[in-house]
Amino acid sequence: MTLPANSLTPGASVRAPQSAPSESYPAAHLKVFVDALERLGHDATPALDELGLDRSGLTDPDALVPCSAIGTLIAHVSRERPVKNLAFLLAAEVPIGAYALLDYLVLTSETVADGHHQLARYFQLQRIPIDFEICEEEFPARVRMSSPGNPFGIEYSVCLDVLHFRRETEGRIEFAGVSLMHEPDDAAALERALGCPVHTRASWNGVAIPKASWRLPLKRRDPILRGLLERQASEALARISGDGGVADAARRVLAARIAGGATSIETAAKRLGMSARTLQRRLRAESTSYQRVLDGVRRNAAEGYLADSTLSVAEVGYLLGFSEPAAFHRAFRRWRGTTPLEFRRARR
Repeated sequence: MTLPANSLTPGASVRAPQSAPSESYPAAHLKVFVDALERLGHDATPALDELGLDRSGLTDPDALVPCSAIGTLIAHVSRERPVKNLAFLLAAEVPIGAYALLDYLVLTSETVADGHHQLARYFQLQRIPIDFEICEEEFPARVRMSSPGNPFGIEYSVCLDVLHFRRETEGRIEFAGVSLMHEPDDAAALERALGCPVHTRASWNGVAIPKASWRLPLKRRDPILRGLLERQASEALARISGDGGVADAARRVLAARIAGGATSIETAAKRLGMSARTLQRRLRAESTSYQRVLDGVRRNAAEGYLADSTLSVAEVGYLLGFSEPAAFHRAFRRWRGTTPLEFRRARR
């Protein structure tokens, strides 16, 4: 339900950095966006040719593509025909069921609340570092989304959430508002399209849902089917966790939480269902350490924030958990051989 994007329309503020080449996503993710873009009148063929990808291969359920492929696709079509609020336009063209297992895990739930809990629990099936935090004790309830350096993906996910839950409650759900930490291309148009307030430059990303709507039933609720899907999803999650070893699993956890400061080994280990000592031991078996994994995630997030946000260098360092600007400068010089400010100027 989200994606990385390397660049978007000229002047757009919602951009995400290119992901590490070693990462890959299911080819079906790319097909979702190819289909949506072509329904919007864009021609995806030149972008696929540029990527060296065969369209027929996108239907293979086991095929993987570099995660940079989706960003390259979006950037290519945006250069050819720039449009505003592309994230919303894409979300509006993506049908329920495009994300198969995840969609139906959510939509067979009993209520809007249960559906969001399923989304938070099983989103890792997407192999995308986005973290969901359900704050249902608040009034209204909040669904917080975090994916540092990926504002386009956040905007897309927020829009998809509003559109799909509205459809599955037959229009009865109300949203108290949408919060975005970035500035979309046209906030007023986005607010009209979503039918709820859109708060930009906010302190968090996600949706706010009044308690009456939080308890609304979903029209496809089906406990028997949901139970079968949950077993299938749990097996899939177990396979994903074993695909790249515990170091890759730890990177995914940290990438989603790096800006929130929850980067202790105890927190990461809990998310991975093990003790901190077990996590340390398994990382040593893979010839790495927790600090080395955290350092790499911080580096990638720092590069994304510096290249694609209006945050000051000091604010980026603070977000990534450095105690003072000097510590961030030293770390960044060690990573890139230059200062954060020089890196930002070069990238822009």
